[in-house]
Amino acid sequence: MTASALARPAGARARVARRSTWWQAGALVLLGVLVVVALLPLDPVANDLSHRFAGPSAAHPLGTDQLGRDVLARLAVGARLSVGFTLVALALCAGIGTVLGVLAAWCGRAVGQLFQRTIDVLVAIPAVLIGLVVVAASGGAPGVWSLLVAIVVAGWTPFARLTYQLVVRERAREYVEGAVAVGAGPLRIAFRHVLPNLARPLLSHLCLRFANVLLTVAGLSFLGLGPQPPTPEWGAMLADGRQFLFNAPQLVLLPALAVVGTALLVTSLGRGLERRWTTGPTGQF
Repeated sequence: MTASALARPAGARARVARRSTWWQAGALVLLGVLVVVALLPLDPVANDLSHRFAGPSAAHPLGTDQLGRDVLARLAVGARLSVGFTLVALALCAGIGTVLGVLAAWCGRAVGQLFQRTIDVLVAIPAVLIGLVVVAASGGAPGVWSLLVAIVVAGWTPFARLTYQLVVRERAREYVEGAVAVGAGPLRIAFRHVLPNLARPLLSHLCLRFANVLLTVAGLSFLGLGPQPPTPEWGAMLADGRQFLFNAPQLVLLPALAVVGTALLVTSLGRGLERRWTTGPTGQF
């Protein structure tokens, strides 16, 4: 095989890497713009009934809704709640799932098998059903706390499953055997030595799960299980605007684009991290 033939795959990989880097940079810029807009001092509840369904203007760049409220202000403040809430719920899901996954992997094969079967059962339960149960248990009062509990109950299992699989494989490494040989305790080995080595795959998985959690938050809010009016939240805005779909489609399209666009941007970052941190010919971390 000639040198040029050997160079072609490397060149192709380099071009793919450059395109991926540019795409990730663009995603970061767009996410930065989203953060800046979300932090603008806008009033999402100020209404003017004389300007209902107004088109884009200097005062209202994205127009107004059925109550004369500024759509841009509601989208921006809704981003604080939707994205911020998703980040909080995702952090809780990752923390709970990671800790439980590590403990299950260190408790033996029998506990591990029971742990995996339990996760299989929980994964089969839709998040919407969990949300309804949580709301019913809280006295039928939907809101932020009920939504947070529903998301965490439904969302910790993917992190637990991934952590369990990674820790089981990592236990066979030589450094773990060395730590056992010098008398280190199981919890010290698990959380001080093993878990830091799993930070990269867990972080990339965190980015990839962002879209799922964001869509779940928006879906439950769309069904009325999240923040209540007049609090702006992207899923709730979709629910409010659907009755005006033909008269003012922007009331549905704009929050839908915000949800889908944000999910795609963060997912692309997660994919980029996954490709960057993946090693070995098998594509495993």
